[in-house]
Amino acid sequence: MAYRKTPAVQDRLTAARERLVDEAITVVAEVGWSQASVTAVAAAAGMSVGSVYQHFPSKAALAVEVFRRAAGREAEVLGEVLRDSDGDPVERLTHGVTVFARRALESRGVAYALLAAPSEPAVESERLEFRRRYRSMFAEVVREGIAAGLLPEQDPEVTAAALTGAIGEVLVDPLSGPAEGADGDRLVAELAAMSLRCAGALPAAPPRELEDSDAQ
Repeated sequence: MAYRKTPAVQDRLTAARERLVDEAITVVAEVGWSQASVTAVAAAAGMSVGSVYQHFPSKAALAVEVFRRAAGREAEVLGEVLRDSDGDPVERLTHGVTVFARRALESRGVAYALLAAPSEPAVESERLEFRRRYRSMFAEVVREGIAAGLLPEQDPEVTAAALTGAIGEVLVDPLSGPAEGADGDRLVAELAAMSLRCAGALPAAPPRELEDSDAQ
């Protein structure tokens, strides 16, 4: 008869696996994919190397789960903002890009690992899959903007691909070094403005006091 794990044993295994993945995310954020060895992750989690292999058959399998978990969190947040936050589609697009960029700058190590850090083929494959997920979310809000008459006619998929690529490219260099305070705020504002230009949104009207001063 095959051994069946009791609920208590299964709960302990699940908790250990979760702790392992959480610690692995921290290690990857600190040293990158190539240096995040199974030994380093095991030490961070307070486990033996053998225990790690009880949960994951290889370093690649662990890396894929780490990427899926970390990228999944960011995709969920972006999706909620683009879909459920207040405002029209253009406002939600602005808010989504702003939230995504701010979260990246607040967790630079993780964001750089997800967006650009060199990694093994299995992780690169996951990275491509999540880029498709981001493109799908951007395409939907652009499509809504077109239907509402707030954005010009365009191919939402092409615009979404351009947005996904541009946002990642703009963030790569800042994520590799400090970008705090006013510099970080300026970068986020410029990125949001660039995204609106890419989608063809009309620029916001200047504040009334500026209009009045120009007329004098």
